[in-house]
Amino acid sequence: MKWINRSALGALLISLVACSQSPTGRSQLTLFSDEQLSEMGQQSFAQYEKELPVVQGQTNTYVQCVAKAITGELESGGQWEVKVFKDDSANAFALPGGHIGVNTGLLNVAKDQNQLATVIGHEVAHVLASHANERVSQQAATQTGLSVVQAAAGLDSAGGQQLMGLLGMGAQYGILMPFSRKQESEADALGLNLMAQAGFDPRTSIELWQNMSANNQGQPPVWMSTHPSHGQRIDILQAQMDEALRLYQQAQSSGKTPNCQRPG
Repeated sequence: MKWINRSALGALLISLVACSQSPTGRSQLTLFSDEQLSEMGQQSFAQYEKELPVVQGQTNTYVQCVAKAITGELESGGQWEVKVFKDDSANAFALPGGHIGVNTGLLNVAKDQNQLATVIGHEVAHVLASHANERVSQQAATQTGLSVVQAAAGLDSAGGQQLMGLLGMGAQYGILMPFSRKQESEADALGLNLMAQAGFDPRTSIELWQNMSANNQGQPPVWMSTHPSHGQRIDILQAQMDEALRLYQQAQSSGKTPNCQRPG
């Protein structure tokens, strides 16, 4: 009974101090500060760099061009570190603290700058909507208990290291863990508007997910294991398309016409 009371008190405290809202108005549990999430993101990105070769040249210039146009639309501003990794998987990610990674395999699926912007916009939207904080907070609250959550206020503490290990930080790129279907759908909608605001054609997002479906032969890769199906994603994008096209036309009228040259 004593344990139950402490747990109930902890849950009450969490609900009072850690509730926030996503950009769509959805309630979120966010237990960690921006500084803590940035540190987690930096550690994960550094580990990714150790594991995979970084690609330079025209491929890097192309990805940098698309990513810069997308991140330039964020109110928070700031510099984003963008790197291309030599890996055949069709994957990309964005991390708290301003880090974007794109695997070369994605460029075989995203056929032009607009399709690449679909993916980068989606990944940046995860950061914009604090999905990593929400995901890590949910893991902490449900798997490690209130005591570890409190200890994790200092990431160098034993509790903080325990949490980092549990979530697979470091070698397992834990902050890249699959998001929930709700978070993925939210990132699809937010990312579509973001790419449109940057001057990329949102209609190509449909083609991107059709390419993804063909590339995966109907089976999602591991990193998409908890994601909506390709068909569901296309339905979400189509439902959002009128608003995205309005933003795209505004961007075009204001002179936002990205011209990122895909390597031959």
